[in-house]
Amino acid sequence: MTDRDPQYKEMQHHDEIKKRVFRLIRENSTSPKEMAQVNFMLGIDFAEAVLRMLKGFNLTLDDVDVVSTHGQTIWLLSMPRGKQVKSALTMAEGSIMAKMLHKTIVNDFRVHEQAYGRQGAPLVTFLDGLVLHHPTKLRACQNIGGIGNVCFIPPDCDGGIDEIYDFNTGPGNVFINHAMRHFTNGEQKYGKDGQWGKKGKMYQEVVDEYIHNHWWYKQDIPKTTGREVFGRRGSKEDVFATLTRISAQAIVEHYHRFAPKNRDIDEIYMCGGGAHNPNITDFIQKSFPNTRLTWLDEGNVPGDAKEAISFGDLDGNGAIVGRPLLVPKRVETSEPCVVGKITPGDNFREMMTMGMKFGKGFKGMLPPVRDLKVEKGRTGKAVHDF
Repeated sequence: MTDRDPQYKEMQHHDEIKKRVFRLIRENSTSPKEMAQVNFMLGIDFAEAVLRMLKGFNLTLDDVDVVSTHGQTIWLLSMPRGKQVKSALTMAEGSIMAKMLHKTIVNDFRVHEQAYGRQGAPLVTFLDGLVLHHPTKLRACQNIGGIGNVCFIPPDCDGGIDEIYDFNTGPGNVFINHAMRHFTNGEQKYGKDGQWGKKGKMYQEVVDEYIHNHWWYKQDIPKTTGREVFGRRGSKEDVFATLTRISAQAIVEHYHRFAPKNRDIDEIYMCGGGAHNPNITDFIQKSFPNTRLTWLDEGNVPGDAKEAISFGDLDGNGAIVGRPLLVPKRVETSEPCVVGKITPGDNFREMMTMGMKFGKGFKGMLPPVRDLKVEKGRTGKAVHDF
């Protein structure tokens, strides 16, 4: 499979919809009316973002076949306790997007993985493995979004993409961003380049107490999590330096526990907003002095665009043609599945015909992608060097 010239742009949700989404997540108390409203509003916001992006790149809807979106995660319960069951709720109504864009929509990927007994996250292992596998090097790809996640890619001589595995490493930016909104009365939504954390005092005893006493950290892999576990645990003592160290130390300790044994990690490829925070990346580098830290952009995949490319190219296209994802190792079940729900647009029959022609001669699901070449990427300039 070849991915040619991925183009990427970030856009903010409107302030009103952001406030309502955060209220749903933080308070975990709402009404059917509010959930219906937010779901439709997110669908409108996503569709408008597509139109703005196309205009910015001098493209039109005639250049689009399918719109694939992860949507907005409201709740992810991947490790249920007691009488809970695995579940996920992502919002952005596909029917609204299909009507506004006149295109077929693919969304809501996580629930398929959960239905097959897995955790529904991180869901990007296959892209990391396809892009980064190497004949002799052990590589890791560390994403730091609201929650951090890592994928370990053994060298081809040790199994390569057939032996990849991933898991969440705990909070990424979720504490830091929450504190920034709190201390600035909502005027700033996130910390830029860890500037506040550089000025603060780091309380190691708070970091250790939190990491070593929280139930989630004690779990074995596979394990994933979301804001609903870590998003409301901050205290007045947790200044920015301490919050940042929690994220960084959690990553390092998870590597020590769960990375492949008996060899050093040769390279760590960084991506996500938290990778621009030198307080995090410097701690990782000091903890693994013989490991090279670099940007995922080196693989022609813009690091900040990794999830958009994953859900768009591999998940969305896979749903149309009937192709499952590669199932990583160290998960609950190995049965492959095609992920995503399809909402018909004006071009639905055309897309279904295209999908059937692509897989002509195959019965059942197509085999997963095992080779990916990215010919060109629009990579952004790194904020800092590692």
